[in-house]
Amino acid sequence: WIVKLLLLRGYTVHAAVRRPHDMSKTKHLRELEGAKERLVLFKADLLDEGSFDAAISGCYAVFHTASSVNFNIRDPQVDVLDPALKGTLNVLTSCKKATSVRRVVLTSSVAAVLNLERTRAPDVVVDETWFSDPDLCRKNAKWYPLSKTLAEQAAWKFAKENNIDMVSINPGLVLGPMLQPTLNESVATISNLINGAQTYGNVTFGSVGVEDVANAHILALEVPSAQGRYCVVESVAHMSQIVETLRQLYPSLPLPNKCANDNPLEATYQMSKEKTKSLGIEYTPLEVYLKETVEDLKNKGFITL
Repeated sequence: WIVKLLLLRGYTVHAAVRRPHDMSKTKHLRELEGAKERLVLFKADLLDEGSFDAAISGCYAVFHTASSVNFNIRDPQVDVLDPALKGTLNVLTSCKKATSVRRVVLTSSVAAVLNLERTRAPDVVVDETWFSDPDLCRKNAKWYPLSKTLAEQAAWKFAKENNIDMVSINPGLVLGPMLQPTLNESVATISNLINGAQTYGNVTFGSVGVEDVANAHILALEVPSAQGRYCVVESVAHMSQIVETLRQLYPSLPLPNKCANDNPLEATYQMSKEKTKSLGIEYTPLEVYLKETVEDLKNKGFITL
């Protein structure tokens, strides 16, 4: 989506992918409007130092968006932590070498914001000053939050030491229509509810529409005063509220009626939108991007209505 919006704005885009010639992975990029004229694909691997040099050379801005969102983890270090941490530092090292780069926009996550010993409640407002605690993540085996936290911390340290102008975007669960033909882990959260789940998880999370997240990245580049972190979250809701919203939108869907456990429902909280609104972000409402998600899942054959 970032590539799509950049091309629509007239930018020339260098996209780093693992297998540029694998059409099953790149066809959706090659078919974007403006791609023929202004999209160049480069082979790169997050764990291969120097492999981003060619893609970044000559660019004046870099978006580092790739990190493993993998919930089937065998070896946390190999599957999640190394790609996030080493990958981020490899990209930033290439940015340092390329004298043309004026700003780096890092995709982090609210997972790097919310995992700390602070009480969450309906009257608590979470903002960009919250940082996840790596020790707590480790203790609770929260490997994805740990990976995003360590990667973001390392990125800020590297950026400061090497005088790199960096901005981080920390989105919630990203929903909405997918450009690629394969199902991603975020949208699978919704398809799993529809495809026969007997219960829903006792979890509360922030979510946001994909186009708003892509737009936030581009505004982080284009607005000269952009700095620090931006938590990009439209709605914070318990999974039961997501199910209820889906039920209102699609009364015939076979959605689960009960929670996965009998514990008290995980508390909701508020996410400050003050900083993101100062960037010029306008949010798509939850009902709209949930409906877009379901329609896209239907069109791609992942669900039947």
